[in-house]
Amino acid sequence: MIQLVTPLIAENFESVEHNISDAAKKAGRNPDSIRLIVVSKQASSEKVLAAYQAGARCFGENKIQEAVSKIDEVNLLDINWHFIGHLQKNKIKYIDSRFELIHSVDSLSLAEKISAHCESHGEVQAVLLQVNISGEDAKFGMTPTELKNQLKDFGQLRGIRVHGLMMIPPQCDDPEDSRQFFCGLRELRDECLTLKVQGVQLKELSMGMTNDYKIAVEEGATLVRVGTAIFGERNPD
Repeated sequence: MIQLVTPLIAENFESVEHNISDAAKKAGRNPDSIRLIVVSKQASSEKVLAAYQAGARCFGENKIQEAVSKIDEVNLLDINWHFIGHLQKNKIKYIDSRFELIHSVDSLSLAEKISAHCESHGEVQAVLLQVNISGEDAKFGMTPTELKNQLKDFGQLRGIRVHGLMMIPPQCDDPEDSRQFFCGLRELRDECLTLKVQGVQLKELSMGMTNDYKIAVEEGATLVRVGTAIFGERNPD
């Protein structure tokens, strides 16, 4: 099945990688400091394998049960799977050692549940903390003030390790309109670093999707989540 390469997926993947490299160089950054997370929600295993053959090794899923099924079906040990969607507390039981990184820990209570589950299995899960930079009611995530006030509490949880921050900007027609929010997350990260909280690493910034990932790279993203530009349009959730 790995031989069934979809040429368009390979071309799209290479184009996105090239754009990331160009954006990094424009900002004076090392392109190797940015990882492309290929968002494979609703993509078949065959399409995942086509992207894999093109060179993709990091894939992101946003629904836990689809992710579990796809991980088992694809069954390639050198793929790093990331969970990027909203994680309900009653679905935590499905994460067992499947994900290199969970991008979407949006509250201390969720972090506590994940930590307890992982600790009971002798595991430590790498996570990012989701911040609602724009203050939109419809967005998941902590406010910047909540993040700073609770950062020490996150650092004390033994079953998780905080590796950075994640955000989703408001939908904008012009990618440039997202820049202020990407800049805001980077500045928030830098402010949090001055707190020197034990048990918290903030080396990762997960921000930028198909419409605005180049702007995100210019503003410091280390992880960009791109699906539509690689696999094409998908059905609305």
